[in-house]
Amino acid sequence: MIPLTIAGFLSLFMLRCGMEACMVAKQLGRFFEGEGYACIPSNLPEFTVFFQIENAYVNVFHLIDYRQDIFITAEQYLHIKEKIKDFFLEKGISQIHILSLIVCEDSGKAKWLCTEDAMSWMIDSRENKLMVFEGKVSDFYGMRKKIECFLEHPEQQDGREEEGMGVSPRETGRREYRIPAVTAVLAAVNILVFFLGTFTGEKLFRLGAIGLSEFVDGQYYRILTSLFLHWDTNHLMSNMLILYFLGEVVEKYYGPVRYALLYAAAGIGGNLASMAYEFYSGASILSAGASGAIFGLIGALFVLVVSHKGHFEHISLRRLVFMVAYSLYSGLRSSDVNNAAHIGGLLSGAAIALIGQIAARIKKGKRVQDA
Repeated sequence: MIPLTIAGFLSLFMLRCGMEACMVAKQLGRFFEGEGYACIPSNLPEFTVFFQIENAYVNVFHLIDYRQDIFITAEQYLHIKEKIKDFFLEKGISQIHILSLIVCEDSGKAKWLCTEDAMSWMIDSRENKLMVFEGKVSDFYGMRKKIECFLEHPEQQDGREEEGMGVSPRETGRREYRIPAVTAVLAAVNILVFFLGTFTGEKLFRLGAIGLSEFVDGQYYRILTSLFLHWDTNHLMSNMLILYFLGEVVEKYYGPVRYALLYAAAGIGGNLASMAYEFYSGASILSAGASGAIFGLIGALFVLVVSHKGHFEHISLRRLVFMVAYSLYSGLRSSDVNNAAHIGGLLSGAAIALIGQIAARIKKGKRVQDA
């Protein structure tokens, strides 16, 4: 019997440092509302429009969250601004002043987007700093100083809301932190099954662990049940610790449904790789554990970090590569670790995430063109 554990989980603490999500875009929305700007509902969450009507003219902030998985051309960017202008022209307003405010982690990546547009500023979400480059408008109806002051002390905006600026304490709490529901459920089920296993001896493992012979015999359910079985306390705790640290980040990005599907698919991919290794090596393996699925989360996170130019949720590519390399290296040096399942889960998670990003990029490109 070969347990699936992920050695070297202490490297997660390096990964965890600074992983709290940047809330600049959401805080800016509340800031503009506090300044008397109204929001136009949009079916594109990366683009938000705030406006304030003054007599015969309207001032508009076109907020673009460029930290998301977004790909638009400079032409599409200008096309969206023209659509915003047309929206207000249809309302009978002829004087329309639009300033684009691009929230980004990489100003070099975002700068090309608005090279020809003087009415554009950028916000570095890592440093909470407004950037007004040469050739751009220096102020926008007195809002530059207000935005700079807000970015220096964003917590004051939250403090005003909690004191009664039209937001209930319940809503404020939900905005500050949202429990990763699927991650919590997965961890709870794994722990519950483990405790049940302590009272049944090896019965659960005989029924639920996976091996090639059991799978060939038609016991296909084992490809999922094996993901919730752990051989001992260390096996369980190492997997649940990693699930807690990584699951929270990945679930927040993908949402509960896609995250659950990613977890299950990566676990299945890991088990298939394990059985393939068993077939070609001639070894007899009975596997159990969530490691394949968890390595799938690591693979998906790797794709997210790379696609966000080396940083995602303040996770750096260097730290993530170190974690993956150290975990795989430790597994290869151990005789009781199913490295095939680890590698299979890692590749499955990365492939699923990559396919999802390509599909999302194609879909978003079509939506932008239709906007």
